[in-house]
Amino acid sequence: MIDTHVHLDDDKLRGEVAAVVERAHSAGVLNMISIATSYGSARQCVQLAQSFSGVFASVGIHPNYGQEAQPRDWEGVVKLVDEPRVVALGETGLDRYWDNTPFPLQQDYFSRHLELSRKTGLPVVIHCREADGDMLKMLKQEYELQGPILGVMHSFSGSPTFGDACLEMGLYLSFSGVVTYKNADKLRSYAAQVPADRILVETDAPYLTPVPLRGVIKKNEPAHVMHTAQCVADTRGISLQELDALTTGNAKRLFSRMNEAR
Repeated sequence: MIDTHVHLDDDKLRGEVAAVVERAHSAGVLNMISIATSYGSARQCVQLAQSFSGVFASVGIHPNYGQEAQPRDWEGVVKLVDEPRVVALGETGLDRYWDNTPFPLQQDYFSRHLELSRKTGLPVVIHCREADGDMLKMLKQEYELQGPILGVMHSFSGSPTFGDACLEMGLYLSFSGVVTYKNADKLRSYAAQVPADRILVETDAPYLTPVPLRGVIKKNEPAHVMHTAQCVADTRGISLQELDALTTGNAKRLFSRMNEAR
């Protein structure tokens, strides 16, 4: 199985990455993508990917970190694209929940990631929080000008309408531990309907710990993606092994550089 979204460079996991990766491998999670949030984070993710078996990296600037970015940081991100084991761009997107970064600057960085994706063929890992309308507007503009968008809406928790629109524009949808939560009946119902060739699973570790570990452990990690996968499998009426085959195949297709970097 592949955890398509983990923050191995996060302070909560720093210093124990080797143990985290080992536990993931023992649980059957053989590959994971360490997702960057800033230029500094991207450099760390690249280093981790080159240091640990089964780890790959994204490079990019998270919408909540755009205000902190220095003038040369974007140039640095672009240069990292060609580093071994870099398989994606981001985490990028839009966020109206936090006000860390002025919204126009968020939009600017998101546009940069989309343009870089077209130039490199790398998929974008998209963050969207309380900005569905703004997100659809930007995605539709991109889609109408450039065609299908290569990327994934990470930790999807939006409405079916929003999800369907993303799917129509070519995006994948990834489900995190949120889908296991008690109040997530509508999300589980939607997860059961997502086309088999567009569904992914992730942890967003060290955050969004899935049930039954939520409230029991202090931080999430890639090994726990199995709980999310089991939940999604149950909602779709298939076995964990079948869901594993679907999501692993989808991840290898979307993050195609993973196949080249082995």
